[in-house]
Amino acid sequence: MAARILANLIVMGSGILARAFVQAYRQALANASKSGVAQETVQNAVRRSKIMAEQEARQILGVTESSSWEEILQKYDTLFERNAKNGSFYLQSKVHKAKECLEAVYQGKGQGSTG
Repeated sequence: MAARILANLIVMGSGILARAFVQAYRQALANASKSGVAQETVQNAVRRSKIMAEQEARQILGVTESSSWEEILQKYDTLFERNAKNGSFYLQSKVHKAKECLEAVYQGKGQGSTG
């Protein structure tokens, strides 16, 4: 008898806690959407995911910091064409993003040109 009562109390208590948690979560989402925090967080996550680091771009293209812009373009053309014929669109897009990243770096240094 005591075990049954204890089991009922545990089940009821966990049900109450679950409902309270769901209600608190809904309220937190409502508060976040009112203040714009949720949208800002999503926008920041999207921005961060699209930016490629210079080091990652160099690894993808297989160039060093001392490589000239012409070497980078040569590597880009080679890798882009290989992936256009036999590779995947994903790899081709990574190669293109890497070139864009390094292009911005080299234009900042005054060495790069669009092409």
